[in-house]
Amino acid sequence: MQFNVFPHDSKFDFMRLRFVSTGLSIALLVVALGAMAINGFNFALDFTGGTSVELRFDKPADVDAVRERLDAAGFPGAQVQTYGSGADLLVRLQPKEAAADGVQDDPDSDSSQMAEEVVKIVSTPENPAHRLSSGYVGPQVGKELAQNGIYAMLFVVIGFLAYISFRFEWKFAVAAILTTMHDVVVVAGWFAISGHEFDLTVLAGIMGVMGFSINDTIVVFDRVRENFRGMRASPREILNASINQTLSRTVITSFVAFLTVLALYLYGGGSLQGMAESMMVGIILGTLSSIFVACPLLMWLGTNKQDLMPKARDDAELARRP
Repeated sequence: MQFNVFPHDSKFDFMRLRFVSTGLSIALLVVALGAMAINGFNFALDFTGGTSVELRFDKPADVDAVRERLDAAGFPGAQVQTYGSGADLLVRLQPKEAAADGVQDDPDSDSSQMAEEVVKIVSTPENPAHRLSSGYVGPQVGKELAQNGIYAMLFVVIGFLAYISFRFEWKFAVAAILTTMHDVVVVAGWFAISGHEFDLTVLAGIMGVMGFSINDTIVVFDRVRENFRGMRASPREILNASINQTLSRTVITSFVAFLTVLALYLYGGGSLQGMAESMMVGIILGTLSSIFVACPLLMWLGTNKQDLMPKARDDAELARRP
């Protein structure tokens, strides 16, 4: 027995809301782009550079407790992660002055002194820390990471466009890419508005949002294509029917994915919170956009049966039939 949140033959008129949904989507895009232009991003050490300190404790260390002690000592946003055994930690952080104003006067000369300060802060009588090595990582590495991230996103977008163009007609490809990019920009805008740290895990989460959003949209578009071929109705009726028929699948899949990422956000530790946060926002946006944005875009583009089954293709398919 198949579980459905909504009946398969539900009759919600989503196309009647297309002006409202499209207007809200445009408003979200404007707010997101405005926040990115005015506020910018709170880039983490992955992009700005900072001091890296390798530590070894006598016993396995509590990563969250170490992060909290550094935060209380004036090093907010310090990145702490284990490597090798649980007693080895890698700490990356900016000087207190840089954390406050984003400027470092002489990072190379301050690196060793900061490393010693970090050792004192994170050490406890029960579990003292020892410095293995330390050094300064310049912002040039961050620039290269940012460039590689942009190239990766462009590669994914081009790949999606090629795949959807091959599987569907060009109007479907345009609608799917616009819907996906809407979700990506709004998720990025959320980090500009909230001021939460933007690091490589957030970038990975945004790329995951792209995959989730395009998958949700393709499921709806598959049903649109089937209904255009099998139903005798207006494009508006076909688009409405397609959304209603896939509504339960979309909501259930998104809910399960959201619960998974929520668990990662709550219990995955501080190093994964950025990725989980971006994916939670992206799952909500991707679900709503596949319902309220993708099909209205198809309608604005004037999609009809001829876009899916051109006469030449019909004739070729009929000729191959026995």
